[in-house]
Parts: sequence; C-alpha cells; structure tokens
Amino acid sequence: MKVQVRGRNMEVTGALKDYVEKRLGKLDKYLDNLGDVQVTLTVEKDSHRIEVTIPINGMILRGEETTGDMYASTDMVVEKLEKQIERYKGRLIKRAGKGNSEGRQAAQAEEDFGPRVVRTKRFAIKPMDIDEAVLQMNLLGHSFFVFSNAETEQVNVVYKRKDGNYGLIEPTF
Repeated sequence: MKVQVRGRNMEVTGALKDYVEKRLGKLDKYLDNLGDVQVTLTVEKDSHRIEVTIPINGMILRGEETTGDMYASTDMVVEKLEKQIERYKGRLIKRAGKGNSEGRQAAQAEEDFGPRVVRTKRFAIKPMDIDEAVLQMNLLGHSFFVFSNAETEQVNVVYKRKDGNYGLIEPTF
C-alpha cells in the first residue's frame, strides 16, 4: 500500500505524515490488495479535516472526518475505514458462501435483516443546466437530484454538501 499525503492550507510535517501512514498501515492487516491511498489534510479556521480514498478491486472506500485536531481526525477516519472494510469483507464472504445450500440459507437469513431496496422510482429526465438542476433539487427538498446535463448530454447528479455548497457527479468512461 502506497500512501500519498497532501495538504491544503497547511504544510504537512514529517511527523504528521508518518502518523497518518502508520495509522493507515494498520488497514493492511484486513486486506492485502489495497491500492494507492490518497490522503488530503485540510485546515480551515479551527477545523482539521482528513479525507482518505482507497481503491479496492474496482470499489472505492472513502472516509472523511473533521475535528479540532488533525491527529484525532486521523484516528476517527481509520476507525470509519475499518468498519467499511469489515462490511466489504462480509459481502465477499456472503458471495463465496452462496455456492452451498447452508451458506445460501445463512446468507438469505442475514439478508432478510440487512438493508435492501424497498422502493424503485422511474422518472423522465429532461435536459437542463446545472443551476436549474440545483434549483429543482431545492424546490423538491431533496439532498440530491439526477438530471441530464444539457451541455454534456450525460446523466449527472447534483448534491448538497455538508458545508452548504453543492457538488456535481459526472460519469467518466
């Protein structure tokens, strides 16, 4: 696992970089095929935020934490990522166990109590610009909105961020 640490609005000290690498190195014991880990450390006023992105076999694990201390933020994001890895490994075990009938029954029993799709919505997507999509999202009172981007002619998603701003998700092929 290769860890790339970058700082925004701050200089990353050697001690801080070593601490982040050491704490994230702990994740190697859970999975041995972790890709290049991207870490961004940000300081804004009194908040210290760490964002970690880890690619695993075509999936992406992502964790973000904000506290008043970068070391505490690092500890909290590692805990969050450990939980995500445990869930990821659980799914892999469920898939592998579906081959035999006992494994299939256990997986079915476990799925009955786990999250599942309970509703499907279908709607026409009309082309619109990003500002119109944000306006539509706010009018509906949703935290995200799927639309066809009039400029790129692709399906995009706008969403409301924790900081009050908006984000845009665009597909890449």
